Formats: sequence, structure tokens, C-alpha cells
Amino acid sequence: MTGGFSGQGRPSPGPPRLPTPPSGWPIGSYETYAGAQRAVEHLAAEDFPVTEVTIVGVDLMLVERIVGRLTWGKVLGTGALSGAWFGLFVGFLLAWFNTQSLSPLPILGGIGVGVAFGLTFAAVSYASTRGRRDFASASQLVAGRYDVLCQPRNAERGRDLLAKLSMRPTGDTP
Repeated sequence: MTGGFSGQGRPSPGPPRLPTPPSGWPIGSYETYAGAQRAVEHLAAEDFPVTEVTIVGVDLMLVERIVGRLTWGKVLGTGALSGAWFGLFVGFLLAWFNTQSLSPLPILGGIGVGVAFGLTFAAVSYASTRGRRDFASASQLVAGRYDVLCQPRNAERGRDLLAKLSMRPTGDTP
């Protein structure tokens, strides 16, 4: 049983609420996200209904770039600094609600306890890896190519507009 407010039969504005595969016909394919973005910007400049366009990353890869080697000094320094920041925050909260006096002791105490906890947690965490992961890294999800899809009713026009864009030098603006 559906009520009058169920929304069935009406398209919802914006992206779907549940994960769904993209729909539409391919109107362009680009090596970089910047290229696909440039194509959509060109379509928008030509008064194309860009709400019917989707950029899809194909051949996804998780790229992990190594940014440095971990040592006990770096791990403990980072742990102490992280703990100090959290302790400073807690110390400020304690000082804020301390209406008895204007003492800096809650702030200094918070920093001290934060450093101690930060050092402890960092040391335990690093020691538990037993040298299996002695590096720091940054991960990024990238695609092998980026396809621009469009709903069928406007796909031919979109393809024509993107063909004109591909004939322009890269430095030109749409």
C-alpha cells in the first residue's frame, strides 16, 4: 500500500539515495578527471541540461603513495603532539567551566595528561606492528579513464558539442 506522499512515480531531484549503477549513453571519454570536468563545463556553457550528465570513473585503482619511513622518534613525536592538542582542548574546557579561579592548571594538566596518553597509545600501536609497516603513506582512489554519460534524449547533441570541444586547443576556455 502506498500513500499519496510516497514519491513513487516521481523522479527525485539530485543523485539517487541508494547506490545505483550509472545510466545513459557515453558521449565522451577522458584520461583525467580534469578533462571530463572540462567537458561538462563546456556543456554547461552551451546551455546543455547538465543534470542529465554523469561522470563515471572506470577501471578504479587504489593508489598508495609512500610519504616517509616511520621511526620510533617520529611515532613518539607525532603521538606526543597529537596528545598535546587533545589535552589542550580538554584543558580549555575544564578551565572554561572552572568558575572558582582563573588558574592555568587545568590547561597545563590537560596538556601533560594528553602528552602521556598520546605517547602511550602511539608506542603500543607502533610496537604491535612488529616492524611490518615501517612507513607512512597516503591512499587515493583513481580511475584509468573517466566517461561522460548522458541520458539518451540529449546524447546526440552532447556528443556533437564535445566533438567541437575536442577540436579546440587545451588552453582555450569553453
